[in-house]
Amino acid sequence: MKIELHEITIGEITKNYVDNDEEGVIGYGGKLNIRPKYQREFVYNNEKRDAVIDTIVKNFPLNVMYWVKNEDGSFEVLDGQQRTISFCQYVNNDFSINSRFFHNLTEPERRQILDYKVLVYFCEGNDREKLDWFGIINIGGERLTEQELRNATYTGQWLTNAKSVFSKSNCAAYLLAKDYVNGSPIRQDFLETALDWISKGHIEDYMATHQHDPNANELWTYFRNVIEWVKLTFVKYRKEMKGINWGALYDEFHGLTLDTAELEQKISTLMEDDDVTNKKGIYSYVLTRQEKFLNIRAFTESQKRQVYERQGGICPYCAKEHREKTHYEINEMEGDHITPWREGGKTVIENLQMLCKEHNRLKSDR
Repeated sequence: MKIELHEITIGEITKNYVDNDEEGVIGYGGKLNIRPKYQREFVYNNEKRDAVIDTIVKNFPLNVMYWVKNEDGSFEVLDGQQRTISFCQYVNNDFSINSRFFHNLTEPERRQILDYKVLVYFCEGNDREKLDWFGIINIGGERLTEQELRNATYTGQWLTNAKSVFSKSNCAAYLLAKDYVNGSPIRQDFLETALDWISKGHIEDYMATHQHDPNANELWTYFRNVIEWVKLTFVKYRKEMKGINWGALYDEFHGLTLDTAELEQKISTLMEDDDVTNKKGIYSYVLTRQEKFLNIRAFTESQKRQVYERQGGICPYCAKEHREKTHYEINEMEGDHITPWREGGKTVIENLQMLCKEHNRLKSDR
């Protein structure tokens, strides 16, 4: 890859700056694509954005940027998008600093910003070399998420359409599912969640298969179906419903006829059960009946020691079977609910017995 260092003024970079859905984010007299398809959305918060302007005003150096030079003479920002958009937006009067927009500055102040020189490396090479560079130079700063790195690899019309639905502020996916999905659209969390659900965790395989599709309708339809099924199945919303792997539950249970009133009654009861330490897992439990989702409260070490001493280290099941070995050290035994939790037994010392590990496992498997 050929690399050359250039000095370019902010005035040159901000010339004919455009930021809209139709044309994208363009600058440098229309020759610079500031946000190529493989790049992330603008993620700087106000503090970081303002710090870029403060650096320029104080005439301190910004970190060097990288542009890819294309065969037609146009450029793409390979590294430096966040800084570039920050000063472009300020010059475009999109935000103020200390109640002063760019147009409120004096002529000398405006000229100082526009004449500020940015160090830019022009890089020429093929697509593979561009993406390799992209991965290398983005190890610092506002680090890429896993999904942003995937987006850098699987560019195309499918990804462009998917990002319009899943990756914009107040996008359709966010408005539909913000109460059920963690994260931020602009950091690709909603897109990653939808892909994880539909691909059963094989996101790269799904993106590779659909990279050249004309649109992401299949993904959007599936995501909508999952969320609508959740809303219809669990009629009362609780904050614990956010961040659950709803895709897996939808895949397994959406074809069944479920009694939504009965589910709500079970959920309400479990929410009040002090022994259930993972309230979020209740939703998986009421469908699968697997207690592992609930993280049932364990007996304390003090409780186990007290009962161990009371039993004299004897496993009652081994004694009942007249086994040769009936006595164990405490680290060879485990606390067991005499009446299982699923049958109403509570995690209290009166419901605790110490069993050897073999018998505790056998009892749990019943």
